[in-house]
Amino acid sequence: MRVVIAKDYEDMSARAARIVAGQIYLKPNSVLGLATGSTPLLMYKNLIMVHHQVGLDFSEVVSFNLDEYLGLQSSNEQSYTYYMYHNFFKHVNINKKNIHIPDGMTQNVELECQNYDNSILERGGTDLQILGIGTNGHIGFNEPDIKFEATTHKVKLDDETIHANSRFFNSIEAVPRFAISMGIKNIMHAKKIILLADGENKADVIYRALFEGITPKVPASILQLHQDVTVIVEERAAQMLKTRSQFENK
Repeated sequence: MRVVIAKDYEDMSARAARIVAGQIYLKPNSVLGLATGSTPLLMYKNLIMVHHQVGLDFSEVVSFNLDEYLGLQSSNEQSYTYYMYHNFFKHVNINKKNIHIPDGMTQNVELECQNYDNSILERGGTDLQILGIGTNGHIGFNEPDIKFEATTHKVKLDDETIHANSRFFNSIEAVPRFAISMGIKNIMHAKKIILLADGENKADVIYRALFEGITPKVPASILQLHQDVTVIVEERAAQMLKTRSQFENK
């Protein structure tokens, strides 16, 4: 595991975008696992800029999103489908046929999850997975005490996650209580992983995820077992990482 301490959110986002861009330059048909939320937002903006300024080509890229709320139409501004198209997909030349996001309006959740897993396998697995981390340690919507062996599945959101995500909705009551999420097994099968964290409220969970025991109580802790993980944290999120000499900090 490589831990990089960035000086701020802008630096964190730029570093992440460079890794993603490098992956695409080296393998134009890369399979990317993509995350949503506020953390990767500027990373996407940086990738859009690279696309427009130097011609980073997304035409062969295949994407699989980590998760989607159940019960939200794709046209709903709070759906992750809307987020991805509004903040990224419509600004680059990715082929719509190569975009995969769980269907939040499916009438058969189990079948949707099975088909999603099969689609990932048919593409040869994920080359690079982007992750954020929740204050309770979740990655994707894999909440504490999730089974590490789980593949794509229906999840019930924790109260802490509902509260954290309520800032995007008109009220906490409007936040969906269920979602479809890639499982820990899907995530761990990615060839490379980037974990991003920013903000003082992530400092404690970043320390626990990286330096305490591997436990389902902190789902992100399983990343300690992955062979190729880059963790990029900005200064506020890194304040509990005591021995900074072991990390890059430029």
